[in-house]
Formats: sequence, structure tokens, C-alpha cells
Amino acid sequence: MAEHKRVPSRRRKLLRAAACGVAALVVLGAGAAGYAYLRLDGNLRSVDIDAQLGTARPPAATDGSFNVLVLGSDSRSGGNADLAGGDTGGTARSDTAMVVHVSQDHSRADVVSIPRDTLVPRPACTDRQGRPVPAAKRAMFNSAYESGGAACAVKAAEQLSGLRMDHYVEMDFAGFARVVDAIGGVTVTTTVAIHDKDSGLDLPAGEHHLDGQQALAFVRTRHGVGDGSDLGRIELQKQMVRSLLQQAGGTGLLTNPVRLWSVGDTLTRSITTDSALASVNALVGLAQELKGIGPDQLAMVTLPVVAAPSDPDRVVQRQPQADQLWAALKADRPVPSAVLDTQPQNPATAAPTAPAKAPAKRP
Repeated sequence: MAEHKRVPSRRRKLLRAAACGVAALVVLGAGAAGYAYLRLDGNLRSVDIDAQLGTARPPAATDGSFNVLVLGSDSRSGGNADLAGGDTGGTARSDTAMVVHVSQDHSRADVVSIPRDTLVPRPACTDRQGRPVPAAKRAMFNSAYESGGAACAVKAAEQLSGLRMDHYVEMDFAGFARVVDAIGGVTVTTTVAIHDKDSGLDLPAGEHHLDGQQALAFVRTRHGVGDGSDLGRIELQKQMVRSLLQQAGGTGLLTNPVRLWSVGDTLTRSITTDSALASVNALVGLAQELKGIGPDQLAMVTLPVVAAPSDPDRVVQRQPQADQLWAALKADRPVPSAVLDTQPQNPATAAPTAPAKAPAKRP
């Protein structure tokens, strides 16, 4: 008797087709995720700080706290020249420098802005061509990056603070503008009008939503508001950091895969890190450690300084407040009140000065 082959039912065919379709989607999804991972990883640029500096450094903390040196480069290479204008003679300096101290339990962060004109003992370094750069008894802080790149800037920050810089992150002008655009711009409020022909910023008093180019002009503004000093500009940079955190936290990145990819791609193309951070896994891990820190858990201060006796256009650390600040961070304590009391006022949010009243006429 001949065997009869079982003819699959229509329902079984549909189930089998659905299973194959799901399997295909899983495979394609895994492939896309793998491509995305490799793409973002390939975007990153890094510097091997540890190899360049060796072991002659402050010891790393053992309590879970850590420090990150964040630099903004004023390089005019690539797209930076169109955004920034001017000429630095083919060199680059650290236009912005912030030491970020993350507390032991990762519940707060203290950010110390180092004025670029601060006179410090510059350490001996090696330049980008491998040639030795001798130490200098007194040089502007931002000259360390110009002389020896990222490693020299880290070494100068460690020498100044006595803190180990566990990580390093650098962003240039064009990168900053791209990141601001990727998160949808930022909102800032000013109580005074800002008109700065050098940075190109022209804002009336009030609330403003800035795109990347406008945000860059905002953090670079000096002469259009306040006394035109770098200390006033640092206050604008602090305001911008808080606005960036608020904007990034409210964009729903985790629930919007398209925007998450766009921001991740832009960010990884815009930063240079130390070699330990130069992977998507490492950056995601750092983000997880910092996820509980928002604007309210961020203490932002400027290194206390006074005018340098040798040059009124330069500054030096103000004592004893500067030493008290570095000691507090080393001990993982909050910023001392003596430091908070010396902070400059943000010229963009200062209370408008009322016009002087004419003396009353005597009857």
C-alpha cells in the first residue's frame, strides 16, 4: 500500500512563514545593531594618556570617586575656521578647561572651571612630533595643550590640582555646534541684551532657543556682556552646561531610536577621549554611572583667582580658597562655602542696574 504524504495545512504554513519571518528580522536586527556598534566605535578618536604620562602622577582614588578633565579646543582646522574665525597660526589651545569630580556614590558632581589665562608652572612635556618641551616656571594654563597636546594638558591639570585625571574628553568648536543641533538646540535666558560683534551673538534680553552656531557664539562671548573678561565668559559656559543637561534629559532619547542614533553618531564624531573611554561600551558605562546627576546635583564653580601681580591681564590662584577647593575634592567633600562666596556673577543673568535717581530739588 502506497504511503500518503501529509499535506501541510494552511494554518501550519502560515505559522512556519511567520516563524521564518521573525527569525529573519532577528538576524537583520542583530546585523544592524552590529553595524551601528562598529560605526559608533569607529567614530571615536583617542589619546593614550597613561602611556604618555607614565606613573609619575597623583594616585587614583580608591573610594569610587573619579575625575574627568574636559577641554574645549580652539583649533581652526576643518570646519572650525568657518565657525570661529580668526587664526591661531596652525596651533590649538584649550579654550575651555573643566575638572569634573564625580562623588564616591556617583550622586553628585563638582565642576571646576580653570580660567585659561591662569598662570601656572607648566610641566615638561612632549609635543605632537615627539620633541621635548621644557618646563616653564610661569605660563598660561591653556599653553600646556598648545605645547604638548592632551597629555600635557592633563599633566598641567594634575599638577595644579593634585588630583588624578582618570579620564579625558575633548571637543572642538564644530563638534560642540553639531551636538547642540543633534539634541534640538538649547534654551537660555538673559536679563540683559548681548551684542558681540566678535562672536556674532546678538540677543535681546529674554528667553532664547539657540541652535548650534548660536550656542557656540554664546559660550565664546566676552566683549558683548559684562566687563569683557574671561571670568564672565566662564559663567556663560556654566549656564550653557546646565541648559544642555536639561535639554538632553527632556528629549526622550531612550524612547526614540532614530534620535538616539543621531545623537550617538554626532557625539562620537565630535569628541576625543582617553584610550580607556574610546569605545561605545565604555561611554555607555560612564553614562550609566552619571545617570543620576542632573542640573540640581551639579555644583559648578570657577577656580578662585586674583589678578597676577606681574600682569593685570593674567590671573593666579587665590589663596587659601584655591587650596581649600582642591583639598575638598580630594577628600570627596562638597565645595567649601569660602569658595562659593568668591564666585563671579553671571553677566547675562545679573540684575539690571537701575538708573541713578536725580537728586530731589529743594523747594
